[in-house]
Amino acid sequence: MKPESIIGIESLGKSYLLSHQTERAPYQRLSDALVHSAKAPLRWLSRNKPQTTREVFWALRDVSFEITRGEVVGIIGHNGAGKSTLLKLLSRITAPTMGRITLRGTVGSLLEVGTGFHPELTGRENIFLNGAMLGMTRVQVSAKFDEIVAFAEVEKFLDTPVKRYSSGMYVRLAFAIAAHLDPEILIIDEVLAVGDAAFQKKCLGKMEQSAQGGGRTVIFVSHNLSAVSRLCSRVIVLDHGRLVFDGPTQEGIEVYSGLAPTTGAVVNLSDKHRPQPVLSGVKLMSISLTSHNEGQQAWMIDYGVDLELQITVQSNGTVHEIEPGVAVHSGKGFEIASWTSAVTGGNVPIQPGLTAFSFRWQNFRLVPGVYHLSLGMRSPRGFEDYLPEVVRFEVVRTTDSAAHGVETFSGCIVPLVDFKVASLPVAP
Repeated sequence: MKPESIIGIESLGKSYLLSHQTERAPYQRLSDALVHSAKAPLRWLSRNKPQTTREVFWALRDVSFEITRGEVVGIIGHNGAGKSTLLKLLSRITAPTMGRITLRGTVGSLLEVGTGFHPELTGRENIFLNGAMLGMTRVQVSAKFDEIVAFAEVEKFLDTPVKRYSSGMYVRLAFAIAAHLDPEILIIDEVLAVGDAAFQKKCLGKMEQSAQGGGRTVIFVSHNLSAVSRLCSRVIVLDHGRLVFDGPTQEGIEVYSGLAPTTGAVVNLSDKHRPQPVLSGVKLMSISLTSHNEGQQAWMIDYGVDLELQITVQSNGTVHEIEPGVAVHSGKGFEIASWTSAVTGGNVPIQPGLTAFSFRWQNFRLVPGVYHLSLGMRSPRGFEDYLPEVVRFEVVRTTDSAAHGVETFSGCIVPLVDFKVASLPVAP
């Protein structure tokens, strides 16, 4: 018997009309402007009127797939791939330009902080409001009320208007409502990244429990590939608005990892999307790589070489304690290793303007494959800036490293081991 389809997408497309404005004429002194307008008012007005050109931008184009009841599907892709647009269409926040969406069940979505909340209402009132939006009766919501409050951990603020909630409190309550009011289709975007590590783990556990319980269909969008790998049996990969893969999770992650190789020895970080709110007192600006890779592409690293990363940051003012950190992730999203300045002496002060940090690894002994770097700048206030898996690099095997037999190694790291062989006397 063929599984029941709960979501059907046929040739879906969404376009937006972008306006580009040309520069105005240079500004003049007020006296000159008055003289020009008196002499030729119509010509002066047209001269200062900006010219506008329009462009059609397709955020999604010709996307088709089906999701069956009870499936947990991950949607992955680089920034600008069309993931958020797709979720807004599925959540009926916006209408498609072309194509058709068929939904056979109630939809609960958590797309951004505060989605579906009325800021003037209290947490208690918003729980019942969201329940009503999902088509549930007051009695049904009351039956789940205590579970929602306990999961969200907002008992003390339950009768406080949610406009006074922090972003973390918003997300805790929003996820608790979405997860406990039993919509048949649950849509979760990257918004969970706002919560702390303990709450993210709690949310993932709840989604895993819902998925294993059967009946609940979950669509999960995240840059955390280890969470996608853990939760989802299937992934859909989007690239520049088009569907490029739909199939098993690990194969999809490998496709995603190969979509956007990092190019150029110096990578500009200032315009990269931050998937979670940051304080922005210290901003990551660029990262560069130095290694002994003569004749190889940037960000292609030979096994076992010495490696140096230089990261530049921009500070708005003096920061007395900053903790820079770097983490290495496998192509499947699992964190392999991490390092912060706390390991070698603690936090460091930085002055206003640009500051450069250098990270040097000796004998970079990762098994050949694709990896990603995550970067963070943390102060006593919290994360000033954070970019997860922002740089992709590849470890390769050359003629020199082939002598080590690295192509036969499994796992991720080849540890340095002090190995000795000693002859022992033979027992009589």
